[in-house]
Amino acid sequence: MTENITDKTNEQAAERLAQIGREILGICRDELYFSMRFLDVALSSFVYTMDPEVSPFGTDGYHMYFHPRELGGLYRENRILANRGYLHMVLHCIFRHIWKTGGDRGSAYGSGENGPESGKRLWNLSCDIAVEHIIDGCDLRPVRFSRSLLRRETYRKLELSGHVLNAERVYRLLTEWELTEKELGLLEEEFRVDDHRYWENDERKQPQDQQMQQRWKDIDEKMETDLETFSKEAAEKNGSFLGELRVENRERHDYREFLRKFSVFREELKADQDTFDYGFYSYGMSLYGNMPLIEPLETREEHRIEEFVVVIDTSMSCSGELIGKFLQETYSVLAENDSFFRKVNIHIIQCDEEVHQDVKITSEEELKDYMEHFSLYGEGGTDFRPAFEYVEGLRQSGEFADLKGMIYFTDGYGIYPERMPAWRTAFVFLEEDYRDADVPAWAIKLILREEDIKEEHFGY
Repeated sequence: MTENITDKTNEQAAERLAQIGREILGICRDELYFSMRFLDVALSSFVYTMDPEVSPFGTDGYHMYFHPRELGGLYRENRILANRGYLHMVLHCIFRHIWKTGGDRGSAYGSGENGPESGKRLWNLSCDIAVEHIIDGCDLRPVRFSRSLLRRETYRKLELSGHVLNAERVYRLLTEWELTEKELGLLEEEFRVDDHRYWENDERKQPQDQQMQQRWKDIDEKMETDLETFSKEAAEKNGSFLGELRVENRERHDYREFLRKFSVFREELKADQDTFDYGFYSYGMSLYGNMPLIEPLETREEHRIEEFVVVIDTSMSCSGELIGKFLQETYSVLAENDSFFRKVNIHIIQCDEEVHQDVKITSEEELKDYMEHFSLYGEGGTDFRPAFEYVEGLRQSGEFADLKGMIYFTDGYGIYPERMPAWRTAFVFLEEDYRDADVPAWAIKLILREEDIKEEHFGY
């Protein structure tokens, strides 16, 4: 009897603690909502769940887990810290830090100085710094808090890159710093807010995981639209929040697949094994000895690259290293066995405010030789029009029989043509050096991530 009473009392106490924790999180949600109304759906997307193992709270994208005593102690110490913790977890979900693994993390788990575990620590730290940088940039009373010297100095060094500090970029920058164990520990202590134990849950079901990611993707796309249209004043008060949303939601393309879209459908002198019927062939050989009833077609229709133009912006704003990476990736695609017809007509043009070089490529061997002896010409201002005028002149003179398109590698700064050319055009940016640019509506804008351009892809 006494044991039953004790168990019931313990259950009531646990439920009371859980109720207090849920109330605290509800208060945090409401305070954040009144200052950040564009976060309405995101703030209300959690089930509050008590977990005595977590410290002090954490999320898996669906639940917001909390340790009742630690959460209560944090709230009593300073309710702003509780507000910041709530917002910190929301931002992890908005930017899908929870689900990013492998290549999405910049191969973090394999690139740490001391192996996968070091890379994992660095990725977790990068996510925390990225969201704390956003929160510290918000000039809002519910999250306003003084910054330590270490925090201010860390932000200062990271901001020297001149780019939006999303988690992937912070990770790359921290890797370059070559932090000692002591320095890494100090940064982890400074920026750790929540528990990331729920980020890697082996019990998760893949379809549910994908649904959760898509749900948060829909939430942040709606937020970006809201900030850009109806809540401009709110966007100004929320620092780099809108900038990071834009980075996260940029449409990215598979460059290899895109390059293949410049192919042409044509007959190539090659046996078409797809139309070959081995049944008829075998029957004829068995019946007549040396007389097959069917032979494979001697030609087949294939999609392969035949004619297009690559233009390289050699202005001073485009570094040789970035251009080299782009050309190396282009080479790796073109060097694939099924990419080339026997003869191609590819022009690689270097241009800043005028055309400096035009190299005609007619075979895989010529492309390989060009890559091995590549050098830059130019480094002036940027004007896209001369390249378009030059290519139009080549087309008018009969240099191209069926020009499929132009790929223009650039950082986006320059004067664009006003009129649409007679061929498809794509402006390609490397995310490392990309700035939002006014690409014409008739052109395609592709963004390549640096981590997608790896040396093992190169064919030389």
